[in-house]
Amino acid sequence: MAQTLSGKTVAVLATDGVELVELTEPVKALKEAGATVEILSLKAGEFQGFDHLTPGDKVTADKAVADADASSYTGLLLPGGVANPDQLRADKDAVAFVRAFFEAGKPVAAICHAPWLLIEAGVVEGRTLTGFESIRTDLKNAGANVVNEEVVVDKGLVTSRCPDDIPAFNRKMIEEFAEGRHQGQAEQTQQAVAR
Repeated sequence: MAQTLSGKTVAVLATDGVELVELTEPVKALKEAGATVEILSLKAGEFQGFDHLTPGDKVTADKAVADADASSYTGLLLPGGVANPDQLRADKDAVAFVRAFFEAGKPVAAICHAPWLLIEAGVVEGRTLTGFESIRTDLKNAGANVVNEEVVVDKGLVTSRCPDDIPAFNRKMIEEFAEGRHQGQAEQTQQAVAR
């Protein structure tokens, strides 16, 4: 794979309950594309990854999201799992960190249940995206146009449904992260906040 992300730093935001394959495979693809990857969580140190409902490997966070500055990163990866985004959306620092990427027009990639965090950040209204089947009603209720496709790109926002979609998700994530800022994303976020 070409080093299309060389010199770029990508943040990954996750915590206990993260679906491991949705973290490890995209991180591997980002590194192969030349990106530097920093894993952020609710606190620095280890958190518990899962393989569906079975505890899997632990993951080490480089730093707490409260100590991170979105302006230091090119893009943001949000892996899924049920418990992971549910905990993150209850944390004001995590929500503010996510919102900052949208306000700056920076690309964000979210898979599976991760769009729950996007709902909490107030950035899905008027956007076209997908997610795990059980959260699609939540997305619709938050004003999103929800489709059932393996990967959807909307002005720098990349979303996918489940682990089976990871190859397509990774390709589009790398493409959008390589492009960098998307003015349309910042404009859409400003319009949603103004409503």
